[in-house]
Amino acid sequence: MLRTPDGVAIDAAYEPGPAPGEDPVIVLAHGFTGDLERPHVRRAAAVFAQRAAVITFSFRGHGRSGGRSTVGDREVLDLAAVVEWARSLGHARVVTVGFSMGGSVVLRHAASHRGRTEARTDAVVAVSAPARWFYRGTAPMRRLHWVVTRPTGRVVGRLGLRTRIHPYDWDPVPLSPVESVPLIAPTPLLVVHGDRDPYFPVDHPRMLAEAAGGGAELWLEPGMGHAEHAASDALLDRIGAWAVAAGAAQ
Repeated sequence: MLRTPDGVAIDAAYEPGPAPGEDPVIVLAHGFTGDLERPHVRRAAAVFAQRAAVITFSFRGHGRSGGRSTVGDREVLDLAAVVEWARSLGHARVVTVGFSMGGSVVLRHAASHRGRTEARTDAVVAVSAPARWFYRGTAPMRRLHWVVTRPTGRVVGRLGLRTRIHPYDWDPVPLSPVESVPLIAPTPLLVVHGDRDPYFPVDHPRMLAEAAGGGAELWLEPGMGHAEHAASDALLDRIGAWAVAAGAAQ
């Protein structure tokens, strides 16, 4: 269990990878309603672990972590605590890989933890991430907003999805992913998105890549749906290879 700056306990696990002690380490940030013990998270971690050490963790309000989910706002503090822990284990280079909500978090974290801070990241991968907040343009996102914003929806989230959700609106509204991207350079950035994502259409990854001003790679994956569930082992391995190469180059 780690502790965030605002006092939330975060459940985290470390896997040393094929060459213990070597850099970089990959920190996997799951999507909304996930946690480090979910099968789709474990599958992604297992693929990454063939190339590097891996840290998985559960965001606040998920799994055995404390607190309540703020759906991408204060989760940046969770990720910062995990990255600091990764460095305390002896890793000089850390790559963050986030899926969906986790994708928005790794972008915001990279923008807000730059320079020589121990919470900085050396490369960033955002998979199936939204570009902007409050998007309701697809049926799955309208359902998600119902879960997050309505009392009955939060009960469903707690009992049916094993996710405890904060009952209050954001105040202030945090910097959006697309507003965060220009602040990430010169840190390497990879944006990965499926062209059949039912949550966020392809204008989201294109907005993110455009905001980077040429400082990001964009992979639009034919036939891919949303986040960890839809990422094939082959794609995860490609992401892992990119993460190791980009992280080692820093």
